[in-house]
Amino acid sequence: MSVTLRPVDENNYRRVIALDVGPGQERFVARNVNSIAESKVYPYLIPAAVYSDDELVGFALYGRDPETGKYWIVRLMVDAAHQGNGYGRAAVLALIEKIQALPECGAIYLSLVPGNEAAEGLYQSVGFERTGEIADGEIVMRYSL
Repeated sequence: MSVTLRPVDENNYRRVIALDVGPGQERFVARNVNSIAESKVYPYLIPAAVYSDDELVGFALYGRDPETGKYWIVRLMVDAAHQGNGYGRAAVLALIEKIQALPECGAIYLSLVPGNEAAEGLYQSVGFERTGEIADGEIVMRYSL
């Protein structure tokens, strides 16, 4: 299974903000419209539409924190209609591939809401490990390159 990361633009913006997580997952990830707005306020954040072939299946937000120099996967979501098909794992792998090619990238970080066992299991399965840090109430994980 492979996915591609594409820019969020005038052609897919409305479809990206219409994506939604499954019932009960709302507390684990911000709405896509909020993430896109953050990318306009913080230009180091890059929004990406996640596609399988030509079908939009999810959304990601990533970037390099200008204060720490650390690269982060800030958000990742797969639309409820496409969950359980391997798109989340494929999207994480695509993000790792894209981010590790960026300058001075020695590790990739992410954080997750405590209790989101599905996401933590996914991230661990591709090599992310808990750092022992808690940031803004979320568990910080690192993928070392």
